[in-house]
Amino acid sequence: MDFNDTPAEAEFRAEARDWLSRNAEKRVPGKTFKLRRGEEGLIPLAREWEARKFDGGFAGIPLPKEYGGRGGTRLQQTIYLQEEAKFVTPPPVFGISHGMAVPVMVAYATEAQKQRYVPATLRGDEIWCQLFSEPGAGSDLAGLRTRAVRDGDEWVVNGQKIWNSGAHYADLAILVTRSDPTVEKHKGLTYFFVDMKSPGIEVRPIKQMTGFSNFNEVFMTDLRIPDSQRLGAVGDGWKVSITTLMNERVVSGVRPAPDFNDIFGLARDLQLEDGPAIADPAVREKLADWYVQSRGIELIRFRTMTALSRGQQPGPENSISKLVGSFKRQQIAAFGMDLMDTAGAVMDKELMPMRALFQDALLDSPSGRIAAGTDEILRNIIGERVLGLPRDVRADKGIPFNQLRENKE
Repeated sequence: MDFNDTPAEAEFRAEARDWLSRNAEKRVPGKTFKLRRGEEGLIPLAREWEARKFDGGFAGIPLPKEYGGRGGTRLQQTIYLQEEAKFVTPPPVFGISHGMAVPVMVAYATEAQKQRYVPATLRGDEIWCQLFSEPGAGSDLAGLRTRAVRDGDEWVVNGQKIWNSGAHYADLAILVTRSDPTVEKHKGLTYFFVDMKSPGIEVRPIKQMTGFSNFNEVFMTDLRIPDSQRLGAVGDGWKVSITTLMNERVVSGVRPAPDFNDIFGLARDLQLEDGPAIADPAVREKLADWYVQSRGIELIRFRTMTALSRGQQPGPENSISKLVGSFKRQQIAAFGMDLMDTAGAVMDKELMPMRALFQDALLDSPSGRIAAGTDEILRNIIGERVLGLPRDVRADKGIPFNQLRENKE
């Protein structure tokens, strides 16, 4: 595997690096964006950053120019994200919008809908959320029960979704429903996009341990959706969902801070009784473990880049990045607080290193091991699709959804 850029890739990387250096602050260990997800004032700053990227030609890099993109390649998109990670930028408010909603709209929406929604999303004018998981169907997405019933040129939707990141400030949503309970659970789903301000939608933020409410539960009561907002064929929602989830795996492979550089910076600067923390052999051993894990994740991303450079789709190995990265973030956060001793329990952002980054991350990290696939689901994907192990036995295969024992209909 050749990790070096081709001349064209090197030219694009230099262009991206130059633009970023003129529009953002270089990231150094211990330096974070001034606001975190959930803090007041973040959304306008995030929109402003997306608009700046759009004007600079770095939004939707692989998308056609008529949709507001650059007409570049997915490899160029990956290169840009690698370079952007070296700078201080807003937290990923638009991760679902750009990483999941835009790809599925480009693949399934009408031409008029693409012209209407894709540029506005890339520019930061509109934010999307994802209405997939339900209280009884999280990891088993095909077990969802939110019903969509056809009524002329509209669909009437009733049900509940949960763990919906950003639903309380989102303008639009992608939504999976059950339109036919008389067939197997994977065959009776239909996929839509919907305006979050539509009558019949109620968003209830969920208070997290961090004190923020970054995700929500969403109730739909006689929500009416025009059939023109259906993506894919009736009953073909599972196929559309897989398109969404494959893009989600790529996006979720890059985990938020703290990462190796952050814990390295803390260990270097923090003074213990016997000197700097980084001089302690036990601390150095931990740092070495996390460096190896970080390097492994980086090499997996290089495999993704190799696939993209050959015109191939990213494979299931992205599940490894998400699985390892999510747990590593939780471990690093806990260890950072341990290094601070009793001060590790202090949440005041004005008093603690890196604005209490490690404290916030430890409280937030369990959600990262659930979103975009739980650890157990990811291990199944790795075992079956990467290692070639036998697939799990499906007891529900061939059984209509409304005949499944756990179904209440």
